[in-house]
Amino acid sequence: MKKDIILCGVGGQGILSIATIIGEAATKADLYLKQAEVHGMSQRGGDVQSNLRLSTAPIYSDLIPQGGTDVVISMEPMESLRYLPYLAKTGTIVTSSKPFVNIPNYPDEAAMMAELDALPSVVKLDIESVAKDAGNARGANMVLLGMAAPFIEIVTVEQLRQAIATVFARKGDDIVQANLKAFDKGVEAAI
Repeated sequence: MKKDIILCGVGGQGILSIATIIGEAATKADLYLKQAEVHGMSQRGGDVQSNLRLSTAPIYSDLIPQGGTDVVISMEPMESLRYLPYLAKTGTIVTSSKPFVNIPNYPDEAAMMAELDALPSVVKLDIESVAKDAGNARGANMVLLGMAAPFIEIVTVEQLRQAIATVFARKGDDIVQANLKAFDKGVEAAI
């Protein structure tokens, strides 16, 4: 079994934290893992993207070919559309429904949502609102990871929960619990 995942968003949104958590869960599950990251202008709100490949068999490349991505996990809807050429015909996009408008020529929101809605498998949600409702305004990335968890499949929801606890352990139990709560809200939204 294998899963090829593209994680994308804008610098500072927590994409690389999601990649770290999935990687931790995959490592604990004794899976093969390859990852390639493009940080772009992450300090200035630029594009951030990570190719994450998980498999029960050896992986020979860290880059996902066009048409080979099983899941695009996106903190920002325009960024999810950027990676459409990489999405497999049976692939799924899991994205925030709320744009992060940080450029003057940002695409028309209605047209962008119509393009996403026309795709066969898209899950979208205002992850920032869900995170705030869960009491963790900074946990939108954990809501998104929870939404994506059922589509990752090669690692379980419980393995991802354990990885969240491991990754955030050094920040204390309150931070771990806040991130788990945001993650669980995302899982609930995806079901």
